[in-house]
Amino acid sequence: MKYRYLPMTEQDKREMMDAIGISSIDDLFSDIPEEVRFKGKLQISEALSEPELVSYFQSLAQKNVNFTTHVNFLGAGVYQHYIPSVVNHMLLRGEFFTAYTPYQPEISQGELQAIFEYQTMVCELTGMEVANSSMYDGATSLAEAAMMAAGHTGRKKVIVSRAVHPEARSVLGTYAYGQGVELTEVGYDSQGLTDTAALEAALDEGTAAVIVQYPNFLGNVEDLAAIEQIVHAKGALLIVSANPLALGILEAPGKLGADIVVGDMQPFGIPASFGGPHCGYFATSAKLMRKMPGRIVGQTKDEEGKRGFVLTLQAREQHIRREKATSNICSNQALLALASAITLSALGKQGVQEMAMMNLQKAHYAKQALQAKGISATFAAPFFNEFAINIGKPVADVNNKLLAKGFIGGYDLGLAYPELAGHMLIAVTELRTKQEIDALATELEAITRG
Repeated sequence: MKYRYLPMTEQDKREMMDAIGISSIDDLFSDIPEEVRFKGKLQISEALSEPELVSYFQSLAQKNVNFTTHVNFLGAGVYQHYIPSVVNHMLLRGEFFTAYTPYQPEISQGELQAIFEYQTMVCELTGMEVANSSMYDGATSLAEAAMMAAGHTGRKKVIVSRAVHPEARSVLGTYAYGQGVELTEVGYDSQGLTDTAALEAALDEGTAAVIVQYPNFLGNVEDLAAIEQIVHAKGALLIVSANPLALGILEAPGKLGADIVVGDMQPFGIPASFGGPHCGYFATSAKLMRKMPGRIVGQTKDEEGKRGFVLTLQAREQHIRREKATSNICSNQALLALASAITLSALGKQGVQEMAMMNLQKAHYAKQALQAKGISATFAAPFFNEFAINIGKPVADVNNKLLAKGFIGGYDLGLAYPELAGHMLIAVTELRTKQEIDALATELEAITRG
C-alpha cells in the first residue's frame, strides 16, 4: 500500500473536530484523569520550517567523514565500489521505486522480470541451480541458511568457522537460540584459514551444516574443495557465505560442492550507506528449493503462448499456514536486488571479471607497498581484496591519525579477535589509485615508526 504526504492546515483540523463533535484537541484525551496529565512544556526544540530543517541537517551531514572527503581503505563486509550511473536512472523510475510485492502478475511483468533476471545472475555467479528473490542482508541470509539446513536434515548442530564475519555469527546466534539449534565454532589456523583438523574433530552424525566464508572475514580464500570432502563425509550440508564480486574470478562454490550459497549483494550497485540497507542473496540446489525461505519468481507462458513471469514457491507466513512457513522475508529489499541486477547487466560478464581482477591486483600491490615500508602482513594465505597487517600499535589511535591525514583506515581486528589486537584489516577496491595506495603506505610507515 502507498501513502501520500497530506499536509494538515488549521481548517483541516477544525473540520475534523467538527465531524467528531469536539471543540479542542484536549477533548481527545478526556478519558485520561486530569491529575495524571502532563501540564508542563515538553523539553523539545521548537518546530522548524522546511528550509530551516534542510539547512540544519546539511550542517550536521557536513560533520561526517565520507568517501568524497577522505580516501577509504575500510571494508570488513561493506565496500566502496563503482556504481554505474545508469543504476539510479533506472532504479528511481516510478514503476520500480514504488513497487511492492507484485501479487498481480498481469500488471507487474516488468518488476517480475527484473527479479527473475536477478535470480538468474545470482545462479550464474554462485554455480547453484536456484536462487530466491533476495533477503534482508548477508547476515540474515546466512542465518536463514543454517535454520533451513537444520530443518532439512533434522539435526540440531551447526558448525561455523570463526573466520566468518563476527556480526553474521552474532545474528546466527540469535536465530539459533530461538530455534533450539546448537552452535559450535571452530577456529582458524596460522594461515588465517578455517582449521580443518578442528573442523573434522567437531563434526559428528548430529551436525546439520558447516558454515564458512569465501573469502573469509580475514580476507583469505578458503579451500572449499577440501572442506567439502570433510563436511559431506558426515552427511552434513556445506553453507558458503561468498562475496559475489570475488566470484567473478574465484571458482563458484556450487562447482566445489556447496549445498547453499549466501552473501550480500552490496558490492554490486548498493552504496555503503552507513552499513545498510543492503540485499542478501540466497542460492541452493534444486533438491532443497522447496525448503528455501522467501519467494521465487518463475518464468511461464500465458494462454497465448507468450512468455510471462509469476510469483511461485511463496513460503512466507502470509501465504501459507504459519507453522509451515519457512520465512517472513518480505519485499523490502527488492529495490536493492534490482540495483544489483542493473549493475550486473551494465557491467556484463567481462566487466564483472575485470572489476574483480582490479580488486585483486590493487590489493596485492597495496600489500607489497606496505611490506616495502616495513609493515608486515599477518597471514600468507591467498586473498582477494582484503588482507590483515600487523601495525604493532592500538588500531584506534592509528586510525585517528590517518583520519587527520585524509584517510579512512582499516578495520580493527582486535574488536572481534582479541588475539589480533594491533592488527588492521585493509580493503582495496577498484576505485583506489596507485597514488592513494602509496600515500597510505607512507603515512602508515610514519605513524607506526613515530
